[in-house]
Amino acid sequence: MIGHFQRNQTVSLPSVGRRILCAIAVCLSLTITMASAADWKFSVRLAPAIRQEPFTGRVYLFFNTSPTMVEPRTLENWFRPEPFVSLDVENWNPAEPLSLSPATPRLLGFPQPLADLDLANSRVQAVVRLNPFDRNVGTGPGNGFSPQTATAPAANGPGIELLIDHVVPEPTFQISDRCRELVVRSELLTTFHGREVSLKAAVQLPASYQSAPNRRYPVILIVPGFGGTHYSVADDAPVAELNTLGVEFIRVTLNPSCARGHHVFADSANNGPVGRSLVTEFLPQLDQQYRTVAAPTARFLTGHSSGGWSTLWLQTTYPESFGGTWSTAPDSVDFNDFQRVNMYQPNANLYRDEVGNRRPLGRDGTTVLLWADRFCDMENVLGYGGQMHSFEAVFSPRGTDGAPLPVWDRRTGAVNLAAAETWKRYDIRLRLLLNWPQLAPQLAGKLHVFMGAEDTFYLDGATRRLKATLTELGSDAVIEIVPGKTHFNLLTATLKTRIDTEMAEAFLRNHQP
Repeated sequence: MIGHFQRNQTVSLPSVGRRILCAIAVCLSLTITMASAADWKFSVRLAPAIRQEPFTGRVYLFFNTSPTMVEPRTLENWFRPEPFVSLDVENWNPAEPLSLSPATPRLLGFPQPLADLDLANSRVQAVVRLNPFDRNVGTGPGNGFSPQTATAPAANGPGIELLIDHVVPEPTFQISDRCRELVVRSELLTTFHGREVSLKAAVQLPASYQSAPNRRYPVILIVPGFGGTHYSVADDAPVAELNTLGVEFIRVTLNPSCARGHHVFADSANNGPVGRSLVTEFLPQLDQQYRTVAAPTARFLTGHSSGGWSTLWLQTTYPESFGGTWSTAPDSVDFNDFQRVNMYQPNANLYRDEVGNRRPLGRDGTTVLLWADRFCDMENVLGYGGQMHSFEAVFSPRGTDGAPLPVWDRRTGAVNLAAAETWKRYDIRLRLLLNWPQLAPQLAGKLHVFMGAEDTFYLDGATRRLKATLTELGSDAVIEIVPGKTHFNLLTATLKTRIDTEMAEAFLRNHQP
């Protein structure tokens, strides 16, 4: 599930004079007397410097109802979401204003329709999703946005005019002596998508890399959780090795982000052959360009949340390519317990339990932080690229409309059992159960999974089922359910040291430091 969201800077395309006016608008925008909900009116235009040809896609208004001056488009937050609305347009002529109001047909709103939102004293930004290949909306590179402005219009007034004349820049990787970017063009993914696609990663070099030019190093491949990328790794300081065995590692943080969310390095009908690309295209280039010990026994995996699922999938799908995984708080590894929903059960429902009560999706102890129905409503208004859409993009086949096949009804939450059946090929517990005679010798000593007993997103149930199955199969897998730990406090300094040490020990069983 959740990882670390990255911060993006912005760039203005217009003249210096216009930038000054924009800054004045941001800093001096006034709070206007609250009008009735029916009076909310917005007029959105696209600057010619941004786009001149007609646009088909989604347009958004993001609001900030807090007293801070933070740009509304940057406030994506699962637990404290700010209001926003969206509209799908077709062949919108940028020269013509786009009117958005409570009367606009097909206008979506979260957490309520625009007419019901309390936007007093708030600020707004218009965003147009010009880049279809990034999961982010407000901070997606290439997407256009307007400067923020106060939004409470006077009753019967002309409304708020918003000019989209800024664009989110492409992120840049901060290269240093000890931290470098590795970009590997993927022929497999380029062919699948019909456009240029590369796999990217941050490569952190060990302290002795420059001073010991003849030395080779084992590798730790790290997969961030949902929302995480390799751009967050930009530190010139040498990585502090936590083991005391004299083993130094090259650490490679992979970028798992894609248009539809987090591809978890699983080959899929919607995201393409990303797992195969990693193993057959990326890893050979890594070994060629850096002084790695180019052997599976010197190549280890770790990741948290969606990264935990990714690394467990990679280890069990390509067991002879990696020397072990240390996966923490993985997403659901058994779809009999998909965050407490049995996706294979007749009359299964993602929004309601067996007696009709609302299903929670996130918790803090006994306090519900997220509800499944409300979370899916938010993602529907946002569009593709969210966490739940991301699961369907990996596990579902492609539908007749070219999008991932929906597995549950977004209005009622009812699960389509026929569609859910297609998920079984990605059910890690089931795949291990069915293929254990072949996989057992290849996975001996390689599986390590850690999960908080009170996981924030109810992921512990699936991991308990995995533990029980592997115990019955006689596996030596280490699967620990840690009492009192949640999704966010599981990965302690003690656990990090243990993982580092166990990887070092695994390396030394086959190699010299």
